[in-house]
Amino acid sequence: MKIGIVCPYAYDVPGGVQFHVRDQARELRRRGHEVSVFAPVETEYSEDGFVNAGKTFAIPYNGSVARLAFGPRVAARTRQWVTTSDFDILHVHEPATPSVSLIALQHARCPVVGTFHVAIERSLLYTLGKPVVQSVKEKLSAQIAVSSEARRTLFRYQGGDAVIIPNGVDFSAFAEAKPRSTWSDSEQSPVFCFLGRLDEPRKGLAVLVKAIPLVLARFGQARFLIAGPGSASRARADLEPYRENVQFLGPLSEQDKLSLFKSATAYIAPQTGGESFGIGLVGGMAGGCLVVASSIPAFETVLEQGSLGEIFISEDENSLAEKLLGVCENRQQAAHLARRGHENAKRYDWSAVTDQVLEVYRHCLSGSKQNRRAKAYFHLAAGYKKMSNSVLPLN
Repeated sequence: MKIGIVCPYAYDVPGGVQFHVRDQARELRRRGHEVSVFAPVETEYSEDGFVNAGKTFAIPYNGSVARLAFGPRVAARTRQWVTTSDFDILHVHEPATPSVSLIALQHARCPVVGTFHVAIERSLLYTLGKPVVQSVKEKLSAQIAVSSEARRTLFRYQGGDAVIIPNGVDFSAFAEAKPRSTWSDSEQSPVFCFLGRLDEPRKGLAVLVKAIPLVLARFGQARFLIAGPGSASRARADLEPYRENVQFLGPLSEQDKLSLFKSATAYIAPQTGGESFGIGLVGGMAGGCLVVASSIPAFETVLEQGSLGEIFISEDENSLAEKLLGVCENRQQAAHLARRGHENAKRYDWSAVTDQVLEVYRHCLSGSKQNRRAKAYFHLAAGYKKMSNSVLPLN
């Protein structure tokens, strides 16, 4: 198949949707499909099969900052890419977001699949954009939501239903990663890691910062590795008295992220909201790391209500500290839970996820062929009726 995939966010800025599009495109190409990825970028980014949609604008969105592309020049580039590429399937991500996915949907000439990622309670951006989206939404041949939370958001703002197909991970890359000795735990010293934007409040670093002293007061050998972009000067100052046990690693490369999960005893996900799935949790599980996550709905779903990892009360540092102390004091139980999570993570491998996506593609193509046959039939029938009406009666 010839497949066009559209990412609405800056492709060279790390993010869940961007990684999803990149990894899905790689798996589809591995299977022999021809894939073109269309997205805006901030730098001189290039890779095989990538088409630059133009520069982006920073827009506050869902507790973060999204870099979107719009305007006459971007619209012209998008229209040209869509109308001249002769795709069998066009796959647009976040088509309700005012960026290139929505523009591509407007000009689509083939079956279109839309994937919805966001989970949000209230959004001015979604509310204002609803009339525009509704005007072109009928062009979607199928809708995918990455989680039940994303599906609920779709229903709330746009209506309609969607099949749930989760985000994917390269399971083998996580499972086969090498631990780093300086990050690894020991029998006496468990290692807890955090990975996320340090200056984005909804990532929950503030909750972890309050929990760390509570843990160290009772288990002084525990270590904490805090990784991710952002200054977090307040967090650094608050944790300065515990510098022997806490290390800020800064931004990590993709390979270092794999090594971090492979090295640590547990991965802490203290997010306070705005998460529709929890791909970080799956990454931690795939790496063999126990996941300790907040009780937001998306995380509870991934961890199957606590059967695949530990869940603490969201935004409650005391609850988080108790869960971490439980890991410190019962490493055998923690390892058992980590193994269960690791085995379960296999179902999120891109090979399994892409099977589901391709099934949606095939369904859309089959439906498109049937629609073309139906249109041809009705066109022929209408022509026959018109011709019959024009024939003079024989007298």
